[in-house]
Amino acid sequence: MNPEIEPALSEAACESLQDRYLAVRARTLALVAPLDAEDMVVQSMPDASPGKWHLAHTTWFFETFLLSALLPDYPLFNPQFGYLFNSYYEALGPRQPRPQRGLLTRPTLTQVLDYRSHVDEYMTELLQSDQSGTVTELVELGLAHEEQHQELLLMDILHLFGMSRLKPAYDEDWPGNAPGRRGHFKRLAGGKVELGAATDGFAFDNETPRHSVWLQPFEISDRLVTNGEWLTFMADGGYSRAEYWLSDGWTLVQNEGWQAPLYWERAGQYWQQMTLAGLRPIEPDAPVTHLSYYEAAAFAHWADARLPTEAEWELAACSGDLEQIDDVAWQWTQSAYSAYPGFRPSSSAVGEYNGKFMVSQMVLRGGASITPPGHARPTYRNFFRPEQRWMFSGLRLARDVGAHVDQNNAFAADVVAGLSAREKNLSPKYFYDAVGSDLFEAICDTPEYYLTRTETALLESVAREVAADIPANAALVEFGSGASHKTRLVLDAAPQIKLYVPIDISEDALAGAITRMNKNYPRLTIAPLAEDFTRAIELPDAAHDCRKIGFFPGSTIGNFSPQEAVTLLRSVRRLLGEDALMIIGADLAKDEATLHQAYNDRQGVTARFNKNLLRRINTELNGDFDLDAFDHLALWNERHSRMEMHLVSRIDQIVNAAGHTFAFRAGERLHTENSYKFTPTSFADLVAQAGWSVVHHWVSDEPRFAIFTLKVSAAH
Repeated sequence: MNPEIEPALSEAACESLQDRYLAVRARTLALVAPLDAEDMVVQSMPDASPGKWHLAHTTWFFETFLLSALLPDYPLFNPQFGYLFNSYYEALGPRQPRPQRGLLTRPTLTQVLDYRSHVDEYMTELLQSDQSGTVTELVELGLAHEEQHQELLLMDILHLFGMSRLKPAYDEDWPGNAPGRRGHFKRLAGGKVELGAATDGFAFDNETPRHSVWLQPFEISDRLVTNGEWLTFMADGGYSRAEYWLSDGWTLVQNEGWQAPLYWERAGQYWQQMTLAGLRPIEPDAPVTHLSYYEAAAFAHWADARLPTEAEWELAACSGDLEQIDDVAWQWTQSAYSAYPGFRPSSSAVGEYNGKFMVSQMVLRGGASITPPGHARPTYRNFFRPEQRWMFSGLRLARDVGAHVDQNNAFAADVVAGLSAREKNLSPKYFYDAVGSDLFEAICDTPEYYLTRTETALLESVAREVAADIPANAALVEFGSGASHKTRLVLDAAPQIKLYVPIDISEDALAGAITRMNKNYPRLTIAPLAEDFTRAIELPDAAHDCRKIGFFPGSTIGNFSPQEAVTLLRSVRRLLGEDALMIIGADLAKDEATLHQAYNDRQGVTARFNKNLLRRINTELNGDFDLDAFDHLALWNERHSRMEMHLVSRIDQIVNAAGHTFAFRAGERLHTENSYKFTPTSFADLVAQAGWSVVHHWVSDEPRFAIFTLKVSAAH
């Protein structure tokens, strides 16, 4: 990125409206600094505008709506510029036709820059003399308008350079979108929610008025769809199968010959993409961008999902469950761009800013990598026609809860996504069907597996100290209850607990645990929840009036990446309430030999547990995995302080599952589990990011294991 751009990005730190005005205007000039005059005059298509026109139009906005209207005796720089650089304001008279902006060789770039200097000089005079509400509102609108054109400028330059055979780079150091994991669906309860901008702070008129809407429960992906997922869609005939496409979109695909997103080009057997840094190879794990609404909707149909509505998107964005909200790509929604209830555009020419476009367009939410810092917000409503794709647009999937309550659907979706990834992976939560749960219990009995014995012994010795923090009539909520052996230690030490809420993805394991608990604790109320605890959004009614105590033993928290662990602990905090406590076990870092033995027991129980995942795919998803064609591999990753489990293909092979086909190379790994190891300090730092703080902790003798009691931090 051009280093000269960065100093102008901190508008929020500016002390006055004048400072902010000068900072935004300076950033525009920094953005055009890498361009030559020839780059600035050409219009690559009717939807785009020359760079020189952007410079002049944003200047015309301030001249027309502020200086000419509010500054006495303001001298117009050139009376003809009103015709040349008006965009679409009918009330202000005729203008240069949009498709002919590229014909404006005159005024020259030098004259346009002189125009900007002229207007900046008089705007400085106005801002020094008048800070009335009218001036402030119009300047805020003008600054937001110029920031929009900063983004449009980069969009248009990329399109122009993408049409060149030379494929020139705007900036060879311009950063690409970072690769990362694929998305996981998060469930939201819906209900009555508030939508739109509040009255404080700047917002465009189309973000108002704030109003209530009703949403059904839904699920939404926490991350954007990746290039790798899009390549799978393409390989499955995504651009050649009419059943996925809306009628107008299918016609467009056939007429335009679309085979991939905009800016994708074949390079032999591979794909590459035109970017602001020039032509670059496709990064499979980075988010896919430059999609039309039609493409986004087709992919969602293919993925057995849909696009979110803009209300769903806004609710999810404000809930804290989403990543990649406004720093990668604008995200298509299925909502048509229309007025909110009670919307009335201004009667002046400024009223033409948004309202006149409320037809034949679709809403995008979020922000993009080229969106100016601080410009986006959760209520922002971007809009484009469904066929357009030169903007930085991507997609986030959503789906209806009723269509996906069956765990097999989520299992199949995750298997397809995980086996389609460049580095194949599956979540360890799918280990625990009935057979897998029994195998894990067998692992806990092996001589090498220290975790369960060590944690149980530690909990036995400190149970009364742990129970001392538990209030009367509390509800114990266990995440991933399994067989509930350790739960009984807590219940025995804390008879004041009146309700037990076990949450487990395996109904078989849950049923067995409930039977045992009913027998041993006949006075205890049990309200089970058969759910993936990472998706649980509401506890049973019986828990609503109780103070909640979370219980998360076994160092299961170590199966999550640090970011995933923070996200999980945040959702647990919301689920349990701000007065909750959390009892959690975490395995501590230790010598590699002890760790290696624990995950590679001589009886081979861990290997059978690992391979049971393939057996489950065969049984539930019509898979044809040959379990003998894979080896169990467990190893220590010192860099990330974690043990890893993999299944390694012995041969080159083709495997079918969930209606899809997957290729494995000899030696290729399927990553099935991580188990992070902590120190007391690193664990305290981790939970602090999620709004928890450590109240007490206890550490066992070697091999070291820790139990922590957490409370919600005061700052949260």
